[in-house]
Amino acid sequence: MINIPVLTIDGPSGSGKGTVAQLIAKDLGWHYLDSGALYRVLAQASIKHGFELGDETSVSTLAQNLDVVFSVKNDELEVLLEGQNVSTLIRSEQAGNAASKVAALALVRNALLERQRDFRQLPGLVTDGRDMGTVVFPDAPYKIFLNASAEVRAQRRHKQLKEKGIRSNISVLITEISERDERDYNRSVAPLRPAADAIQLDSTSLGIENVFDRVRAILR
Repeated sequence: MINIPVLTIDGPSGSGKGTVAQLIAKDLGWHYLDSGALYRVLAQASIKHGFELGDETSVSTLAQNLDVVFSVKNDELEVLLEGQNVSTLIRSEQAGNAASKVAALALVRNALLERQRDFRQLPGLVTDGRDMGTVVFPDAPYKIFLNASAEVRAQRRHKQLKEKGIRSNISVLITEISERDERDYNRSVAPLRPAADAIQLDSTSLGIENVFDRVRAILR
């Protein structure tokens, strides 16, 4: 497994890591893992089954037996939870905040750890998240930490939600993103931070194409 190359792109919500990761994966012909989608699906499953998001035992047990299927159709990630398409549902800001809460639970992270590592297959893997380079794939040869200001990330998120037909408010998004940053950076288990050997990029004033070009140049 150690001979299978991995590119990790970590960073806070709205930094553009997911979009860039998918573009790079397609360009290279590598597999792609959206680790955040796993936690979003798990949070949704917990709500669906009536579990409190802070109930570590119940949520971690659910994580071990999570019935989820990922597939890419028309360049879009399709997510099925127990046979139901939740691709749009898990992209709401509420779903993201719920995911942040279950992601702070140690037993939950342990339950999903090997599941994420199983995505490491030839010819290579591109993955984005918050602890891909520090915890899940610490031996990855290529690591990026992508960041941007909360205001710019909120604007991007607003545009993304609008394109999916989901209503949102910029001011509310800034508050929610800032609160989520606080939770992710300061959690005791696998906090959001750059890996020691990660290359840090600030995308505040960069478009996706610019970020893609920089990441591609790093890989070369």
